[in-house]
Amino acid sequence: MPTPSFHFLSCIAVFFLLLTSNACLASEVTVYAAASLTNVLSELAKTYEASHDVKVKFSFASSGALAKQIEAGAPADLFISADNKWMDYLDGKGKIDKSSRVNLVGNTLVLIAPKGKGFPVRLEKDFDFAGAFKGKLCTGQTESVPVGVYAKETLTKLGWWEAIKDKVVGTDDVRAALDLVSRGECIGIVYETDARLSSKVETVIIFPNELHASIVYPAALVTQTANAKAFFEFVKSSGKVFASYGFKLLSRE
Repeated sequence: MPTPSFHFLSCIAVFFLLLTSNACLASEVTVYAAASLTNVLSELAKTYEASHDVKVKFSFASSGALAKQIEAGAPADLFISADNKWMDYLDGKGKIDKSSRVNLVGNTLVLIAPKGKGFPVRLEKDFDFAGAFKGKLCTGQTESVPVGVYAKETLTKLGWWEAIKDKVVGTDDVRAALDLVSRGECIGIVYETDARLSSKVETVIIFPNELHASIVYPAALVTQTANAKAFFEFVKSSGKVFASYGFKLLSRE
């Protein structure tokens, strides 16, 4: 019987290597999600991985940064934004499965201060908010990061924006703003769910929902893999876990 050639054996090795690589790729789900979802999605992934032969990988950042990455071809299977703007953006580019899109959960906007440094605030147009505290106000970048956009809208509706805008520090995402407040470097406007995560901050006031657009987290598939679809269904069915972190449950009827 002829001995198989080295070339033939090499081809067989490459073939099985490709099969193995594809199998590994098939057992992963890559989720691009707003930074404010870091803790809750990490918990859900841990639970899911314990009962499924799937590795859930995350990229957490501001919704705008993630949307731009997906537009450029980043390997996301699922995208969860902190506002409709960036999901609409990807929809317009044909980068999501429009039929899979749902509003996953909601959130609330709050003003926070370093622990023990809270101050009185009246939600009235004649209140001198800019003069009510010393230092800076940290939130997301007010033109692109959802929490910053909501913050600017709120401050504008209250008539406070013009007086406060020079004191605003825009960060890359909400967690960066929370971190600055936790370190005592500024006060901040973040989501209620983020404020709950740090023992080094206190909530000064909860902003009424009518002061800004509804804070919703739309989610949609970017790919159609079976693993992505299954994990997405698991996420959508995990309302109690989201609620335990302070997210608002929404009707999907």
